[in-house]
Amino acid sequence: MRHTRAPRTALALVSVIALTLAAAGCAKEDEGSAWAASHEPTVDLPDLHGKKLQVAAVWTGAEQENFRKVLDEFEKRTGATVEFVPTGDNVATYIGSKIEGGAPPDVAMMPQVGVLRQFAEKGWLKPLGKEALAESEKNFGKGWRDLGSVDGKQYGIYYKAANKSLIWYNAQAFADAGVGEAEDWDAFVEDAQTLSDSGVDPVAIGGADGWVLTDWFENIYLSQAGPEKYDKLASHDIPWTDPSVTKALRTLAQLWGESHLLAGGNKGALQTAFPDSVSKPYGNLASPQAALVFEADFVGVNIATDTKARIGEDAQVYPFPKVGAQPPVVTGGDAAAVLKDSKGAQALATFLASKDAAGIWAAEDGFISPNKELDLSAYPNQPQREIAKALIGAGDDFRFDMSDQAPASFGGTKGEGEWKALQDFLAHPKDIKGTQRALEKAAAKAYEK
Repeated sequence: MRHTRAPRTALALVSVIALTLAAAGCAKEDEGSAWAASHEPTVDLPDLHGKKLQVAAVWTGAEQENFRKVLDEFEKRTGATVEFVPTGDNVATYIGSKIEGGAPPDVAMMPQVGVLRQFAEKGWLKPLGKEALAESEKNFGKGWRDLGSVDGKQYGIYYKAANKSLIWYNAQAFADAGVGEAEDWDAFVEDAQTLSDSGVDPVAIGGADGWVLTDWFENIYLSQAGPEKYDKLASHDIPWTDPSVTKALRTLAQLWGESHLLAGGNKGALQTAFPDSVSKPYGNLASPQAALVFEADFVGVNIATDTKARIGEDAQVYPFPKVGAQPPVVTGGDAAAVLKDSKGAQALATFLASKDAAGIWAAEDGFISPNKELDLSAYPNQPQREIAKALIGAGDDFRFDMSDQAPASFGGTKGEGEWKALQDFLAHPKDIKGTQRALEKAAAKAYEK
């Protein structure tokens, strides 16, 4: 995604979340999707009366409610019954256990491309059928299709995307300290010191969730080392003992190595879960526990549901500051993958590849679609339309979350691999070489499988 559009990407989301969540709270459960009701179907689906399907995904709360509207529309059009099953945070472990137990869901939403590839190589996933492939080729760029492919066969459809390069801040805390939106890393660290001097802990980090720490590293590494090195490290074509990793960790230690710059210090950061890190700048606006928090566009949903902060006023957002020549833009996403090669599962994959399914959630909140054929009018206001336009306009020029590309044992498992090594680094930010050795040992073991 072009960095010049990144601020609009954030603002598009934050300007609508509060309104859409308030409206959702007043809606009746049986109202369904107003967007779907006002648009003619663009994809043909089979008659599935009497068929029961199961879909597994990590989504909870508002995200699950909005996805339920998508599934409701599929049920309405096909006559099938679709059960949503929450996976918990460890999607790979949940889905893997279901597969090995002989009872996999029909379709799973996979947030980690590395897990998708692993499962495909094990034969646990089914290639997309003719109809789903045709819909995917019509609606998605090559970059997104390639992310869901293994050995020339497409297994995943990236239904939902995320911008993981955003700094969310308490506007009053920034104003009181006299700091603004930092454009580069040096200014960001300097502002953190100024915020600390003003009497507020600068940076909230949800260090209890290892994936948050991987996102910190990835943004610094992408900007500093560049996209080619990023791709090589993501595929383990260079080791984690490479000098480029040393440099990135040293840069990260400029923040993590100064305990007074972190809300609760290093120990407090390690004990803070991601949702709680979002509440620290906004839970008590008059006396915040932190001035800012870094994470993706979905932070806006947490702010709107867990705090009284007014998004776009009390809560502002700006792009992750550049560390090297270019600012980073790291993306994430959830891919629909078929685990049972049935008519119903393939039909659901086809539907999720359509602009019909994208439009239903786009009309709600907290959602950006890589579907290039979705009319921008599906989004509820002009700022969010510009966000979607920026995502689609980037074409194939984006970098996907590095840890999500790795085998799950390295990039996506609590208490193991990269999550554990970076948590240890947050606890001991001077131990750069030890951290690199731990990362490389875990990576070598995971990638040799």
